[in-house]
Amino acid sequence: MRALRFCLVPLLAALCAPAQDLKQFEKSVTEFTLANGLHFIVVERHGSPVVSFHTYVNAGWVDDPSGATGIAHMFERLAFKGTETIGTRNWQEEKPALDQIEAVYTRLEAERDKGPKADRRNIEQIENQLRVAIDVSKGFVAPDEFARIVAENGGVGLNAKTNTDSTEYSLSLPSNHIELWFLLESQRLLHPVFREFYKERDALAEENRAGVELNPRGNLLQEFRAAAFAAHPYRNPPGGWPSDVANLRAPDARRFFERYYVPGNMTIAIVGDVDPAAAKAMAERYFGPLTAHPPPPRLHTGEPPQAGPKAVVVESAAKPLLVLGYKRPDEFDKDDPVFDVAAMLLSVGRASLMYRDLVRDKRLANAIEVLPTYPGGRYPGLFVFYAEPAPGRTAEENEKELDGILDRFKSQKVDAKSLARLKTQARMSVIRRLDDNTQLAGLMAASYGVYGDWRRLFSLLDDYANVTAEDLQRVARKYFTLQNRTLAYSAPPAAAQPAAAGARP
Repeated sequence: MRALRFCLVPLLAALCAPAQDLKQFEKSVTEFTLANGLHFIVVERHGSPVVSFHTYVNAGWVDDPSGATGIAHMFERLAFKGTETIGTRNWQEEKPALDQIEAVYTRLEAERDKGPKADRRNIEQIENQLRVAIDVSKGFVAPDEFARIVAENGGVGLNAKTNTDSTEYSLSLPSNHIELWFLLESQRLLHPVFREFYKERDALAEENRAGVELNPRGNLLQEFRAAAFAAHPYRNPPGGWPSDVANLRAPDARRFFERYYVPGNMTIAIVGDVDPAAAKAMAERYFGPLTAHPPPPRLHTGEPPQAGPKAVVVESAAKPLLVLGYKRPDEFDKDDPVFDVAAMLLSVGRASLMYRDLVRDKRLANAIEVLPTYPGGRYPGLFVFYAEPAPGRTAEENEKELDGILDRFKSQKVDAKSLARLKTQARMSVIRRLDDNTQLAGLMAASYGVYGDWRRLFSLLDDYANVTAEDLQRVARKYFTLQNRTLAYSAPPAAAQPAAAGARP
């Protein structure tokens, strides 16, 4: 929900303009829930003959099982591999070929699990058999058939994205092809085939290597999360730990799918040139056969209270970077809007406190960023500051200056004029985004998926408007404390020392 809310303020501003208040907007919205628990939100917008679809699944990488981290992200890669009728040249022959891969892989795991007693020659023989089985299965694959069908029918924006707390799928089609989406999406959920699983697993491992091992920011953030969270799975990498990814199996994906991709754990939003009655009839026809299941339980692993400041130094030959985070409650907390407004005051625009101080006046940083909800919001997380020091400047200098900014933020109330200007800018900056059906579909689905009501889109903007200077000061004093913080920064190998800087107030 972090990504949702960070783009939420501008879009909400447009939606809440006087000409389109909540009551007016509600007239265009139809909601219904199928008997199996799958919820639909339909928004009529007949300005152009296009319809945007968005499927929101309440499961992200925070839900990765222990020992199988990365499996949620695999669904982004497997999303459009097809079904028993799409993406195959001959399903009757492909299915035994896929089964053979798993049978050989199970034998390989059994031998490997013997540890020191494993027969190395036997392992090599089974590995060769596995490669042969995978090669055989490739012959039955019709590459990119799902995407080709979409493109041939005028579809655009076909996309899958794995977030911390959710996985989302989107597509826009001409309104005269609306039934095609119902067919494709329902079959993808009813009869998924995780073909080319091990090819995509290898691609995920390479993606992780490029995004973490070869990426200074990705590497620092990974170490930062692991330091900040001792127990909660927010500490895990979005793409999984390398050793877990290397051992992911197709049955792992099937178990994850059966646990989380259940009707009551998904929300679908449809926005555009659509007839709600026709959409409901097609929803019942195509998605009605999905079997109802109890929604998956929430995670039981809670993060223990932080006993004091944490710090980590990452040796890196690249330019120095700084990440500073403070523990904060989840996005359902009453102070959640206060954190969002604080982030905007501190970092959004050239008039923000951090830009003026760190970038413009003192030239300590080339870039700054504040993430009010990191890495996710479903569970208690972090309020994060990120800085890229300017050439010749250090992470320590930026940390010291940032501490000074936060001290002033806690001791001096934000003036009413600055706060009012921020709220006005948030309303006025993106009026042009009013007609973006794709964005609206995503926001509607996510808002319902997280809060159980798409109207949270409107009430959240009201919450922002009600944030006061006293609220900002109270939250800063309560949460931006030494005990509550985790520091991570990169430094050249020769200069990297045990992190004592984290103990500074």
